[in-house]
Amino acid sequence: MEKSDLLKRFCSRLVAIERRGVLTMDCYRLEIRRFLDFLEAENKNLDEADASLLSVYIAMRRTTDKIDSRSTAKAVSALRSFFRFAMDEGLTDDNPAVVLESPKRRVSLPEVMDKKTIEVLLDTVDTSNPVGCRDRCLFEMIYSAGLRVSEAAGLNIRDIDLEGGVAKVKGKGNKERLALFGPEAALRLRQYLEESRPKLAGKVSRNQPFMKNQALFIGRNGKRLSRKGIWKNYAKNAALAGTSSRLHTLRHSFATGLLEGGADLRTVQELLGHADLATTQIYTHVDVGVLRENHRRYLPRLNAPD
Repeated sequence: MEKSDLLKRFCSRLVAIERRGVLTMDCYRLEIRRFLDFLEAENKNLDEADASLLSVYIAMRRTTDKIDSRSTAKAVSALRSFFRFAMDEGLTDDNPAVVLESPKRRVSLPEVMDKKTIEVLLDTVDTSNPVGCRDRCLFEMIYSAGLRVSEAAGLNIRDIDLEGGVAKVKGKGNKERLALFGPEAALRLRQYLEESRPKLAGKVSRNQPFMKNQALFIGRNGKRLSRKGIWKNYAKNAALAGTSSRLHTLRHSFATGLLEGGADLRTVQELLGHADLATTQIYTHVDVGVLRENHRRYLPRLNAPD
């Protein structure tokens, strides 16, 4: 089977049988393409790949490509999935990837920004033009609703309820949830939809009938704004605001702000779209300062000098 056909069939299985999301499928496809190139370089056929050879491949990825433990775990997962597919297709007799050890991921605390820094960042966006108005609205939505960049990019006009402050979001694994956004985000959305988006759409909207499922955030060409485009625009504005934070930091800051305000973990889990509560619990370790202040306020006797 040709490499391209093999990858197409593998990706079809990921979506149809393993129910993987598009982003996971893209990640696995790239990883397996690298692995197949590695086999060619080693003059090995797929059915000759054993656990020892896979270990060599993973070691090469870590030393040559400098991938971290998280990326290594993804590579191992991709190989396990691929060899399950290869067995079902009759291309191999077993799955050598099952013996590979997936490295333990280092639990790192998410980076967050305080409200003042976020305000400075948002105010840095030049809203005197349609692109700036779109970006201000976009970043406001990501922060206000705690969206992933892929979720924001995937929004359609029909997904937004301006009056109710609700957005229907498609998250990881194509799971849908309702995300809430505040009045400032609603105001920016209304301005964008009424003034800026029609200008960005240009001839596209004039030559085609209005459709409620149109992409919400678009570029000058009238097409849906890509994740890379969003990241690039954010990085530019973050640099102007004097911060090196990543776009995902807005989502982290959203979650941390909710917990600091007294929201329970289950509520935050639902709003973030986390499948596992353990994923949400990392935010409880972010702000030690808040814990110290509550400890001092509610247990003053323990803080009194001898």
